[in-house]
Amino acid sequence: MSKPGKLWLVDGSSYLYRAFFALPPLTTSTGMPTGAVLGVLNMLNRLLKDENPELIAVVMDAPGRTFRDDLFEEYKAHRPPMPDDLRSQIAPLIEAIPALGLPLLRIQGVEADDVIGTELDRAGVKLKFDVLPEQIVDYLALVGDSSDNIPGVPKVGPKTAAKWLNEHGSLDAIVAHAQDIQGKVGESLRENLATLELSRKLATIRCDVDLPLKPAELTRKPPDIDTLTTLYKRLEMNSLLRQLTGASAQAEVGRDPGSLAPPELTRSLAGSRPPTPARRYETITTNQELADWIARLEKAPLFAFDTETTSLDYMQAEIVGMSFCVEPGHAAYLPLAHDYPGAPDQLDRKKTLAKLKPLLQDADRPKVGHHLKYDAHVLKNHGINLAGMRYDSMLESYVLNSTATRHDMDSCAKLYLGVDTIKYEDVAGKGAKQITFNQVALEQASEYAAEDADVTLQLHRTLHSALQKEPGLLKVYEEIEQPLVPVLLEMEHRGVLVDRNLLRKQSGELAKRLAELEADAHRTAEQPFNLDSPKQLQEILFTKQGLPVGAKTRTGQPSTSEDVLEELAEKYLLPRIILEYRGLAKLRSTYTEKLPGQIDEDTGRVHTSYHQAVAVTGRLSSSDPNLQNIPIRTPEGRRIRQAFVAPQGHVLLSADYSQIELRIMAHLSGDESLRRAFAAEGDIHRATAAEVFDIAPEKVTNDQRRAAKAINFGLIYGMSAFGLARQLGIDRSAAQDYVGRYFGRYPGVRDYMERTRAEARARGFVETVFGRRLYLPDIRSRDRNLQQYAERSAINAPMQGTAADIIKRAMIRVHEWLHTSKVAANLVMQVHDELVLEVATSAVEPVRRKVVEIMSGAAELSVALKVDTGTGPNWDDAH
Repeated sequence: MSKPGKLWLVDGSSYLYRAFFALPPLTTSTGMPTGAVLGVLNMLNRLLKDENPELIAVVMDAPGRTFRDDLFEEYKAHRPPMPDDLRSQIAPLIEAIPALGLPLLRIQGVEADDVIGTELDRAGVKLKFDVLPEQIVDYLALVGDSSDNIPGVPKVGPKTAAKWLNEHGSLDAIVAHAQDIQGKVGESLRENLATLELSRKLATIRCDVDLPLKPAELTRKPPDIDTLTTLYKRLEMNSLLRQLTGASAQAEVGRDPGSLAPPELTRSLAGSRPPTPARRYETITTNQELADWIARLEKAPLFAFDTETTSLDYMQAEIVGMSFCVEPGHAAYLPLAHDYPGAPDQLDRKKTLAKLKPLLQDADRPKVGHHLKYDAHVLKNHGINLAGMRYDSMLESYVLNSTATRHDMDSCAKLYLGVDTIKYEDVAGKGAKQITFNQVALEQASEYAAEDADVTLQLHRTLHSALQKEPGLLKVYEEIEQPLVPVLLEMEHRGVLVDRNLLRKQSGELAKRLAELEADAHRTAEQPFNLDSPKQLQEILFTKQGLPVGAKTRTGQPSTSEDVLEELAEKYLLPRIILEYRGLAKLRSTYTEKLPGQIDEDTGRVHTSYHQAVAVTGRLSSSDPNLQNIPIRTPEGRRIRQAFVAPQGHVLLSADYSQIELRIMAHLSGDESLRRAFAAEGDIHRATAAEVFDIAPEKVTNDQRRAAKAINFGLIYGMSAFGLARQLGIDRSAAQDYVGRYFGRYPGVRDYMERTRAEARARGFVETVFGRRLYLPDIRSRDRNLQQYAERSAINAPMQGTAADIIKRAMIRVHEWLHTSKVAANLVMQVHDELVLEVATSAVEPVRRKVVEIMSGAAELSVALKVDTGTGPNWDDAH
């Protein structure tokens, strides 16, 4: 409980503005704006829960003019008028605050700050501002307030104002000694003496406001449940309604600011959330109980299951136990290897898994899991090839809306079921003291594991029901994402062979080059310093060498980010050295030093993890190691690729889509000139340059081709003329001229971009050729930066997402052909638009032809897909 006698004063007007501008817009089904109200009520409820105050009041500005408007007509004049959809939310908030049991203070003729000022605490003011309460008006007069249009004294900040007041005592004394204050700040003071008195009056917080209640009377009262219930129903705030009544309400019709789920998604789920079932969890410890559950699983049309293991490394993980669920609320945990001191007897793991093997390997018995690929890996470690992987609730969530939430089970359960699950840390601890699951006490482990299977089944039922209402999304799930799981499973488990000795040799070479660069940097700086220290680099670059500051950090310090250094590197030597140093240091730490330790000792290969449910556009990502970020344009990056090798008697075959996103742009835009350029099968960038500069292709210079290439790829990612100018090293007007010429030659591209932006604003999402959606919650944001980013994403996502869909479709078909043909080849890597196969030397040509055929036919576009191939003993040579 809050300290007795402590008075909490909440600036409700500030809360309202913060909620309105910081949170995504939320409306009811009738279009009534409610997001700011919900944001304020959430903040108030959190304060009441965390602090439990006895004395509290919410203070808000009253409508109409204040005494400051009479003093200075320009007071707050620069502020834009209150948006209508904010103004309309004041009345429901004023209705809600008293219903929460909180006193509300709104006093005519003054602001909320004046009401709060009548309650000020002396020690608190000194601690916060380093001045006494009687000096605060003078302090504010000196500092000014740009948000309220209070002039103040330019160049005088909080520290200077506090220093002067502590030295002289008052503003009048400072004015009297103005001639004695030295430097630029003294000059600024003397130049602005005429406006200081006005600033003081505007900054004066009145502390004599007649209040309707004394501080001791600002007591918190019990909430008015009936009024709040009626209000929350009218505003369709069902999350607050559930908190208030404990009732199971329908899913929110609008969008909760805590979630990115758009109204389209939540409406599709409205009414589909079932009541939380009563839990009946069992622990299987006898053969009879195991037999009963196997029989139950064999009869079930679908069952959920999950594994508990010793490690997140799927190649090393061993099964500790398994959980099963056949109907919501009824689940069981089968412990097999809890080995802490005093652990109860458990069924023999090897014998038990042998009994479960026919069921798990039966393709005709559908299963559902959450991130089922991991469980399949672990079962494979025990000689079980999981079949019947019919559904995956992680992928169902991802396809339904990739931006709504993270797609781990805990996050999905919270969003879609309203369930707070037991977290792993709750049973295993955190940090250095965290134990592995085999050490978790059986009582805790059983409920945790059984809940996993139970929640997985409930998630599947909710999410799949929503997908069935969206046929396009259901098709993406059933024809792309779910069929891809066994493809990735096999690729991951097979891994790719890596030459450890070559990496170690390169690591030594990189270490030598890094030492040389460090010495060069020290010579150029004329002193030694830590190249890895941003603070020391700031000092060298911007204080000692006086280089121009390109950007600042959040704390106001000169930035040494890569963008800043790249700009400086065009004119100065030291930034160039630092950039090369950083690039090589990252290669060494991320790859040449780390990769050897990631080679599996049993297989001699690295086994990456491909993630389907991370990149919102549908692209695959990878980790441990991340294969997507190995540079290909630098000699050092290509050396790392040389360490990815084929075993004896085999080669690596690389099959890479050529300029696939540009081809998709030609298809989506329907631009005839762009289509003809691709149909000619020539150099697309040279062809673009010829169009833009109105010259014959053979007369295009290298610089003109480079400009055309920058435009071609830049437009896909929403590059502005400013960005193009920076990339090409030309002035902005010239870059704008290039863009204008481009759109003049390719008007279909311009029309596509404008059409896509408009459709995204109207629908709230964009789609790929195959129906995958990317929801854009910021497309209607009041923050222009967020809105512009969403617009760029709207243009890019259909191309990037379609490319992702195409290569996934190709992977599925290549995998099927490899299995049916029994050819001596296997998929081993997928990186961006490239597939890498390990092929027996005797089968290279037939495999190459078939892979090109399959990849070229993975989509029917108005522009042909082109696939470039290469082979070699290592990944670099295969390019």
